[in-house]
This record gives sequence, C-alpha cells and structure tokens, in this order.
Amino acid sequence: MALREDIEKQGNWLFRWRSYLPLLLIPVLLIGLRDSRILERIFGDSISDFWEACAIVISFTGLLVRCLTAGYVPRGTSGRNTKWQAAETMNTTGMYSVVRNPLYLGNFIIVFGIVLFIQVWWIALLVSAGFFVYYERIIFAEEEFLRKKFGIQFTEWAEKTPAIIPNFKNWKKPALSFSFKTVLRREFSTMFSIIAVFFFLEVATNFIINKHFSARSSWIAFFITGLIFYVIVLVLKKKTRLINVNGR
Repeated sequence: MALREDIEKQGNWLFRWRSYLPLLLIPVLLIGLRDSRILERIFGDSISDFWEACAIVISFTGLLVRCLTAGYVPRGTSGRNTKWQAAETMNTTGMYSVVRNPLYLGNFIIVFGIVLFIQVWWIALLVSAGFFVYYERIIFAEEEFLRKKFGIQFTEWAEKTPAIIPNFKNWKKPALSFSFKTVLRREFSTMFSIIAVFFFLEVATNFIINKHFSARSSWIAFFITGLIFYVIVLVLKKKTRLINVNGR
C-alpha cells in the first residue's frame, strides 16, 4: 500500500474512534498528577488558583471556537458522524473561511487548557505532540474525501485557507444567521465534558497528593451547575423540539 493510502487509512480509523481514543490518556494524566500543583508549592495558593482559572478560561475559549463554528453551519456540513466521512456540501464561510479545521482547533485549545491545569510540563509536551500526530492523520483523511468529492472547489478553498492557524483577514460572513439553539443542541455535551474533566482532575489530585477525596465548595457548585445544565438540555433535545432549527 502506498504511503498516501496508508495514512488515509490510518486517518479514517482514527476518525471512526476519535471519541474514545483520548480516554487512553487517563492513565498518563493520573501518573502526572503526582507532580501536579508545583506552582502551589513554590508560590502559594493565590498564584496556583490564578493559573488554574486561566487554564479553565483557555479551555472555554476552545469551546467558544466550536460554538462559533456550530452556530452558523447548515445541515449537511460539520457532521458528528463517527463511522465514515460524510458531507453533502462544503462550508467555506464563517469560521471555515479563516481556518479549514475550526472544530479541531477548538479541541486543541480545550485540551491545552486541561494540560496546563495539571502544571506538569512533560504532560503538556506529550499531549501536544500526540494531538498533532493524531489529528494530522484525521485531517488528511477528511481532506482526501473532500478533494475527491468536490474537486476544484476544495482545492481553491484549501489554497487560501490555513489548516489549523486562523487567518482572520479571510473572514467571509456566513449565509445563515447565528443559531444559539443549534449551539445548545450540538455543544452542550462538550461543555459538560470540560467541566467534568476539570472536576475530576481536582478531586484526583487531592486524592493522590493528600490521600483523601475532597473538593472545595466552589468546585462542587461548578460541577453541579454543569450537570444540571447538561440534564436540562439533554431532556430538551430528546423529548422536545424546542432547540431544533429547520435546515440546521
């Protein structure tokens, strides 16, 4: 098998299992948590809390990128299919006019905030390198699919649109208006996943360092608020049509 086809095959396999493969990082994170909170030990609680708050803001910035992408896309693009590549039309406006892979950019920013929260340099380096290899192959497979299906339309768009580092000078106004309902329907689980991961890291770090399960009241409130929001939106999505939008 030629290298091009081999990389495409790897990318399609990673694409299919992309929702589950990141779970393999959990053992690595747990090992790294033994060396966590170095800022707390050196500079005290205030600096450490500020660092953690910044890490959370960074991750939610990644969520914002995903929301700005999801809020404008029509049906048939930016699908959440997991078994194979699928796209009825190409989206080249909005976030897709400044970067070819805005959802993956958002994912990287989310993950980067999480690894910064841990405060272990080798985890940040390892996860960043792994992210590059992981998504490089997925992006390659996706773009091969788009190249075969849309031909010159894809080529012209790819030539002027960066793969992962945005160029905001290229911004093109989306044809559709921003849909908050679409964002709720598509990204509510991502938001709760971010909250749950940070809460898990906080509790796990306390257990590994202090040998007991504990979390400050602010962390518990943070998690419970996210959980309530998740359950409400899940019910709205499954049991009603309140957050459905025609053509989205």
